[in-house]
Amino acid sequence: MRYEKLTFENDQGDHLAARLDLPVDGDPIAYALFAHCFTCSKNLKAVANISRALTRQGIAVLRFDFTGLGESEGDFADTNFSSNIDDLVAAAVFLEEQHEAPSILVGHSLGGAAVLQVAHRLDSVKAVATIGAPYDPQHVEHLFEQSLGEIEQQGLASVNIGGRPFTVKKQFIDDLRDQRAKDNIATLKRALLIFHSPVDTIVDIENAALIFKTARHPKSFISLDHADHLLSDAADSEYVGAVLGAWARKYIGAPQEDRKHLALTDNQVVARLEGAGFRTEMLANGFPLIADEPVAVGGTNAGPTPYDYLLAGLGACTAMTLRMYADRKGWPLEAVEVRLNHEKIHAKDCQDCEQKTGRIDQIERELVLTGPLDDAQRQRMKEIANRCPVHRTLEGEVKILTELADR
Repeated sequence: MRYEKLTFENDQGDHLAARLDLPVDGDPIAYALFAHCFTCSKNLKAVANISRALTRQGIAVLRFDFTGLGESEGDFADTNFSSNIDDLVAAAVFLEEQHEAPSILVGHSLGGAAVLQVAHRLDSVKAVATIGAPYDPQHVEHLFEQSLGEIEQQGLASVNIGGRPFTVKKQFIDDLRDQRAKDNIATLKRALLIFHSPVDTIVDIENAALIFKTARHPKSFISLDHADHLLSDAADSEYVGAVLGAWARKYIGAPQEDRKHLALTDNQVVARLEGAGFRTEMLANGFPLIADEPVAVGGTNAGPTPYDYLLAGLGACTAMTLRMYADRKGWPLEAVEVRLNHEKIHAKDCQDCEQKTGRIDQIERELVLTGPLDDAQRQRMKEIANRCPVHRTLEGEVKILTELADR
């Protein structure tokens, strides 16, 4: 996916570090704003996976570090839940000024509680999703309950959260206790999707039940079976992103079939490989695809290989061509199955090939025709298969022009 590293100012003048993840072609159908979990950062692996899954569905994602966390300026000790809300508003304003106002809010853990609160202040938001979110922000107190006495008496204390020390002041605790979560959830007036794991040991599943019970329709719940609170297993976060993107399209007014309005002559495909490995994200006339290589040759097997796509194109073209021909003739073709295999063979083993040295590409194609066709019809269908446009392209002279784009 494409991305831009950005910074924007919050109400206190601190510069907050952000990252805008974009679809491969840089042309999103909508923008989402992501609020990370308590004391986490925008670079949490689960956040990155969810963002990647959303961009594959054409949704851009702005994720940022709250004040005093990650790469953002400011002192965490001086922040509280209310200041996190203000940071989200600042991020939304920045996104609207630079690109487009967010129509989707996504929040993980305490970030989920935050997006439930901030949605009322953002008119552009149509859909809200929470992941392992507490019903009440005050729930976060349990992370440092052993230090609550010291915080109350001394005004602050150093607490260990996730193996890192953080200074928590009494004003943080007071602010959590002042929140009115129930009222905000009950009057959300946006589509709501709740993700939660029944085995979450940080935020109990009962929180999801309370959020769901309090919220009004449209609302949905997805159980993340066996997932931990931070979605440490990549499969869990990728699942969240895929489901979230499909769900959100219903409410942001951008169904998949309406994403692009290209003429048939455009046929634009964009392929983008970022970082190490071979995983390549592609957009073919608005439809997201992934190409990769097997693990044995250094890939991650995340998708078909380039040659798989070549065969897929030939197979689809063959099936479509036969369907068109049978329909025109009025023949009783019920179904077409095209089986293909590609391999490199020695040129000397090919009796009717002009090339006699080295290796050549050989594609084997088998047609399975279903329906009461007679022998003459079946033989004619075999001949027509060789006339499909992709077949002719592969056997004809192909000229590929390559240019360097301007930076």
